[in-house]
Parts: sequence; structure tokens; C-alpha cells
Amino acid sequence: MTDYAKSMDAAREAVHYACAVCRDLQGRLGEMQSRFKDDKSPVTVADFASQAMVAYILTARLGRVRLVAEEDAAALRAQIERGDASMAEAVAEAVRPWWDDVTVEDVLDAIDVGNAEPASSSGMHGFWTLDPIDGTKGFLRGGQYAVSLAWIEHGAPLIGVLGCPNLSLDYSRPFDDLDPRGVLYLAASGEGVVEAPGDDPGAHANKVIRLEPAEGEPVRLCESVESGHTSHDLSERVLERLGEPAEPARLDSQAKYAVVARGQADLYLRLPQPPKPGKGEYIERIWDHAAGALVAREAGCAVTDVFGRELDFGHGKGLEKNRGVVVAPARLHGKAIGALEELGSFHHPE
Repeated sequence: MTDYAKSMDAAREAVHYACAVCRDLQGRLGEMQSRFKDDKSPVTVADFASQAMVAYILTARLGRVRLVAEEDAAALRAQIERGDASMAEAVAEAVRPWWDDVTVEDVLDAIDVGNAEPASSSGMHGFWTLDPIDGTKGFLRGGQYAVSLAWIEHGAPLIGVLGCPNLSLDYSRPFDDLDPRGVLYLAASGEGVVEAPGDDPGAHANKVIRLEPAEGEPVRLCESVESGHTSHDLSERVLERLGEPAEPARLDSQAKYAVVARGQADLYLRLPQPPKPGKGEYIERIWDHAAGALVAREAGCAVTDVFGRELDFGHGKGLEKNRGVVVAPARLHGKAIGALEELGSFHHPE
């Protein structure tokens, strides 16, 4: 039987320290790019370091865990076999301030804890899923990103910890005005969601409750910065049917779920683009949504796909039974789903 309180404490600690690692590395983007002669090297190191940190703390606090994560250490091990351990050593250096006497092999083994599969014949009940850095482009641009960890049972997230290292507890602060304290969101199914300062794992946490926006108020949309992730044009057409739109809030990562949950935006739309010729339809990954979806739901939002179906995390590493994401307080959510139906942009599966 899962000890949910113990699991939540471990998850909060793990995400807190992973955010600390990422915050430090984001502050040294230029140094890392110069060191490896690669503009994307800082987020590569940070991805590996964040995953290693989360796996290390979860196993230290909970024993053997089943972790379904985005990364594995195969590329690092291959580099070492070719005689280049520089990237692996950089990952170990990144976590060393919070992980005493860590070695490169320790880091590689911790990263590979995340190689588990969602379905298991081991008898373990449920699994963790992790996106060590959600919003890699935001990380590289010096913007918003998140560390996202969730515990899933029977196709649904029951625990969600969302670390947003650059988001502020001051709701009036613009998203591009980064707050180095960050915010941690802690959600438990049926028990609500709280937010706390991201730089203090023991800080007091405040309940987050989302109210319906007032009738007639402009609808504040929250969507991805990159149009490749969502159709901005279709979002605009949906908004036209919902009334007067406000200027959209565009930011990277699952921080969007938190922004809607706490009332800085009213509606989050992730509307998939049509597949490119010769390519199949994009399937969302479970780690890209599990923690954020629970945070928004526990605050009082409805969280579904574009057809109004609950997100189903019980079909492997992808949201195979869903398409897109719609998040909003219940009344507005119903209107948004209705607008999508009117537009007929998505063919409803039989």
C-alpha cells in the first residue's frame, strides 16, 4: 500500500533540489555553451542532472521506485566509451553541491532509474513519471520552464509536484520578469493544491482555488510560445466565439497549468497542428502533462482533451486516447469545447 504522505514529502524534496540544480545551470548558460561549443549543451546537462537528482532523492527516501522519465544515460555512456567523459562529468559537477561525494557512475545509474515502463509485471503498484526540464526552449532563452513529477495509478495522477523555478508568487509580476525564488505546486487527488516558495522546501504553503471568471470579462488565454506546439490561429478563432479576448499569455512548460489554476489566465489551449506529410499525428507524452493537469484540476479547473474527454494516463508513455488539451474553470471550459465543436477542426474518433 502506498504511503501517500511519505511519497508527497519525497517528491517535494526531489523537485526542490532538481529546481536548485536547474536554476544554477540556467544562470551559467554562456559558460556551458562556451565549454561545449554547443548552444543546446546547457539544457542537455540540466536535463540529465535534474533527472539524476530526482531519482537519487526518491530512492533515498522511498527505496526502489518505478520511474518513467524522459531521459536515459545511453548517450552519456556512449560518449565515455569513445573517450569523452566531459558531458557526464559536467552532470556530476552540477549535482555535487546537493549530493555529497557523487561520482559519474552514480549519476549514470541514477539517470537510468528513469528507464522503467508504465506497465509492470513486477507487482509494483503505480509509477512515477518525470519531465526533468519541461520547456527546454524556455530554459535556453532564459525564460519559464518547469520540473514536473507525478505519481500515477490506474491511469490517473494522484500526486503532482510542479516546480517552476522562475515563476513568482507575486501574481502581478510579468512572466518575463523572472523570480529566482520560484514556486512549488503540490497537488494530491481529492485534497486540493497548494503553492509555496520554490527556494525553501519547508516553507508554509497556501491553498490555490480557482474561481470562474466574471461574465463579460475578456478571456485571458494561456498558450505555448512555440506555434509548433499548438495552433495559435485556431486558438484565436476559439476566442472569437468566447467573447472579447485579452492579450494572450505565452510561456513555456507546464507552468501554463499553474497560471490558469491560480487565475492569471482563464484558458489554456494546446491544439495540435495537422500532421506533416508522411508523419503521423503527434501523441502527447505523459510526463508533459501529468503533474500540471493534477495541479489545475485540484484548483477547480476542468482538464480534458479537445473532445472533452478526461486525460487518460493509462496507455503507456503517450496520451494515446487523447488529442490536445483544454484547461479552464468549468463554465468557460464547456464553452471552449463547444466552440471547438462548432469550428469542426478535429474529427471525433468513433
